[in-house]
Amino acid sequence: MLDFTAMASGDSKLPLQTQRLQIYPKPNSGVSPFWREKYEKEAKRNWDVFYKRHRDKFFKDRHYLDKEWGDYFSGGGKKVILEVGCGAGNTIFPVIASYPDAFVYACDFSPRAVELVKAHEDFKESQVHAFVSDLTADDLCKEISPSSVDIVTMIFMLSAVSPEKMPLVLQNIRKIIKPSGYVLLRDYATGDLAQERFSGKDQKISDNFYVRGDGTRAYYFSNEFLTNLFEENGFDVHKLDVCCKEVENRSRELIMKRRWIQGVFRVSDGSVSSSGKEVEANHLDSDSNIGTVINQNDYGSLTDSVIDMSEGVAADMFGVLPSDEYEVIEIKLRGWNFKINLLSKEYQHTCKSTGLMLWESARLMASILAENPNIVAGKRVLELGCGSGGICSMIASRHADQVVATDGDDFALDLLSKNVASNIESPLLTKLTTKKLEWGNKDHIESIKKLSNGGFNVIIGTDVTYVHEAILPLFATAKELIACSESNKDDNVSALILCHIFRRVDEPTLLSAAAQFGFRLVDRWPTTGNSTETSRSVIGNWFVDNDLKDDLPSAALNILLFCKD
Repeated sequence: MLDFTAMASGDSKLPLQTQRLQIYPKPNSGVSPFWREKYEKEAKRNWDVFYKRHRDKFFKDRHYLDKEWGDYFSGGGKKVILEVGCGAGNTIFPVIASYPDAFVYACDFSPRAVELVKAHEDFKESQVHAFVSDLTADDLCKEISPSSVDIVTMIFMLSAVSPEKMPLVLQNIRKIIKPSGYVLLRDYATGDLAQERFSGKDQKISDNFYVRGDGTRAYYFSNEFLTNLFEENGFDVHKLDVCCKEVENRSRELIMKRRWIQGVFRVSDGSVSSSGKEVEANHLDSDSNIGTVINQNDYGSLTDSVIDMSEGVAADMFGVLPSDEYEVIEIKLRGWNFKINLLSKEYQHTCKSTGLMLWESARLMASILAENPNIVAGKRVLELGCGSGGICSMIASRHADQVVATDGDDFALDLLSKNVASNIESPLLTKLTTKKLEWGNKDHIESIKKLSNGGFNVIIGTDVTYVHEAILPLFATAKELIACSESNKDDNVSALILCHIFRRVDEPTLLSAAAQFGFRLVDRWPTTGNSTETSRSVIGNWFVDNDLKDDLPSAALNILLFCKD
């Protein structure tokens, strides 16, 4: 049981700091300068890792190229083509199949992508010359003769380049393209669903430029930006269309707007640009060019002639994460051996859902519960914001009468249920329930109340205090769900335990919010006083006669223990 006797005289003397609510900047402030530089330096590596993970299974072959641009590939004899950003060859091999007389140069700055091209069953050196090249730094003339290429294809490639380096790519291409040659481009357009999904995350690098969860980047083009970019680097705009399609996902009851930009450019002959009326005539306004609604139950089922779905990541399209973005980690903790499904580390830093990873505070609190089962023994226990790991709830289930593990994120709850089922033996499963709980949601709170008549004796939250806007709903929810103390005995006092690293919300802010909802601070750890005060600490006793302090994952971790007045 929880023992408050050590603090009987001292808890009321803990100073309640000046009540104030500190206002912090909203979390979606964009990528920091450090990370911007890091993403730029590691661009090649991130795409190499991408192709290592997905190989040639991610993008579909682009058979629509012949339908969209057949007039440019046919006629005038054998064509010499350069595919910039060739990837695994999803553009190259459909072109060769349609035009067997063509010769294709294929380059990518990912060595692994070029290896995939060369390993393709249809690869022939007589038809394809594949090589590694970073067009922002490497001279194409070292691989291709100047003014020798008829067509340059750039299919969802330019968007992966930093906007400030895009001119270097075009200047490089201009050296090897014939005066009569064409650049064929298809890429992301501003207002695309994927860009809208980025708006609520800390993934903005600069205007219209974002980083995905795997570290690869994407720029979203406007007509004006793309026109100026090409004209300033020696090209005229021959055609430029913005296309928009509505895509319906019946299983998720979503209708999504996909937008892409498609252009044809020619080397400028020095005369007045032809982009004016022609571009205006070819421009398809997003409101008037919404095509037939496509019914889609699986994001890979659309035909290429409608929209190249392969260019969107599943997470961008439907808010789901492909299965290979998860990993299984093994956690050995005080006699427990967990195998937990979590979001892979390479995706965690930009994922909007913080519940798909395991925080250090959860490891510490789980260790404390394993070493001190009296904290939850015979109690009704509620965990707030437990995420997909749920290790605190699983350990508590061995000694508690009842455990309810909650989170407000559906994806986290799905993973949590799987992790619980695969890590807990059958007798304990009857005592552990997973349930959705958004703090402050009256319907959710009432649903949780029905699970435990009289409320919960112990409420636990690990790293649930980092968002300022969530602090008041957190304590309001805890107030509704905590049990009234069954007696005046210290071992029957209900408690709220918060374990965290202080981030955007500091301790005075937490204490102020707690006081508003009738929670009194009983103890904090680590203490700031002398050894005598430490020996009288309730939380300090949790570290007695074990080596928990030696195994702390972070010296910055803090624990606050509250009781309800």
